[in-house]
Amino acid sequence: MQDVIRINQEDNVAVALRPIAKGETLVMGGISVTVSEEIPQGHKVALKPVKAGEEIVKYGFRIGFAKEDINTGQWVHVHNLKTALGDLLTYQYEPANAAVTQREHAVFQGFRRTDGKAGVRNEIWIIPTVGCVNSIAKALEKDAKRLVEGSLEEVVAFPHPYGCSQMGDDQEHTRTVLADMIHHPNAAGVLVLGLGCENSNIPVLKEYIGDYDEQRVRFLQCQDVEDEHEAAMEILEELAAYAKGFTREPIDASELVIGMKCGGSDGLSGITANPTVGAFSDLLISKGGTTILTEVPEMFGAETILMNRCETEELFQKTVNLINDFKNYFTSHNQTIYENPSPGNKKGGISTLEDKSLGCTQKSGSAPVKGVLAYGEPVKEKGLNLLSAPGNDLVASTALAVSGAQIVLFTTGRGTPFASPVPTVKISSNSALAGKKNNWIDFNAGRMVEDKSKEELAQELFDYVLEVASGRKVKAEEAGFHDMAIFKQGVTL
Repeated sequence: MQDVIRINQEDNVAVALRPIAKGETLVMGGISVTVSEEIPQGHKVALKPVKAGEEIVKYGFRIGFAKEDINTGQWVHVHNLKTALGDLLTYQYEPANAAVTQREHAVFQGFRRTDGKAGVRNEIWIIPTVGCVNSIAKALEKDAKRLVEGSLEEVVAFPHPYGCSQMGDDQEHTRTVLADMIHHPNAAGVLVLGLGCENSNIPVLKEYIGDYDEQRVRFLQCQDVEDEHEAAMEILEELAAYAKGFTREPIDASELVIGMKCGGSDGLSGITANPTVGAFSDLLISKGGTTILTEVPEMFGAETILMNRCETEELFQKTVNLINDFKNYFTSHNQTIYENPSPGNKKGGISTLEDKSLGCTQKSGSAPVKGVLAYGEPVKEKGLNLLSAPGNDLVASTALAVSGAQIVLFTTGRGTPFASPVPTVKISSNSALAGKKNNWIDFNAGRMVEDKSKEELAQELFDYVLEVASGRKVKAEEAGFHDMAIFKQGVTL
């Protein structure tokens, strides 16, 4: 195993792949560096002297400025490194030559829905229109577990605190997200559970749902019946019978839509896990499939890489708006745009938002950007898409699902047990985490600095995703975890 890695030949820092003791001498690419202080795993060590105010370079890009003079062998982190980023910027479209070579197709065993969509799970979803009926939804989920047999794989309730006392975009977001969830192909049947007096009541929500299969989507307004639990169970039994009529069949991998997200990063996330997902994305796209990248605030500082891979100038301008709209959202709430908010990120070796973002965007691979999506907007274009959503793990992963992702790939250097509405694959950036939290982690990308190449891991991950799409449960599913979170921005009445 390597001791340190210099990601790009232009870098003036290297990343420790293990804890480095004071006084150790490191040799890499003809450079010999004696470490002057302890360097934690995932953190940066200076490869040459850097004067105060000069650039710190990692991934071949600036990740900030030195706050003070830094000597060769010193630890480089938040104590001596600061962001170089400002507020709103002016961008110029400089298209890069981004392309992915088409490869032979692959197949998974999925469920074909009546609207032509492909699902990777055959579940019944109970979707409350308002938080007031959350407890009823959870009680129904518990009671309806007895219906799970044959090809019906699960009954899941998705409680949330919204649907009433909301205004403006928040109310629109709730209605859009619920409508998208109702149409998701992983759900063989859906019970929409309303109260009756909420803002986003069933008649209002139907305007957002549009056309639907009346056998697949059923509605119950609790104030309209004497015993809501009994009435709902009768509907769930009918939905279960309908769902059991679906069986897995071969479906081309070009119909897969995979969301990509990271959280709780460490210094290895941008070296192992995120590049593995990026290579996976290129591989799926080469077979005609689709990937979606989100968490806009963690594109700040690396956004021009994505902008210049936009296939058209129109997409470039949409990406500019994607970035600037989020910056304006921060400033409208009197918040600093370029603060890295996570203590876990810093503990893991991430020093600035540029540092985080350059690692984060590794998940996009090298494919051209084919689509830019608003929050809650369904994906339309095959290939790489960018989605407007915040960095929050649950909110962003839910956003990926409601835009059409059947599976979410979630890279982490710290570990997390959460789930999303769809199978959420946890990919560790280091082997220590994979060993310690085997009940959370599904795939170990930390092997890239041990005995595997990026290409080998990407192919392994692709094969694993096909297995998940064909019915293999991820760790969060085995634990019975299913989460949903809606993006809230404004006033609650």
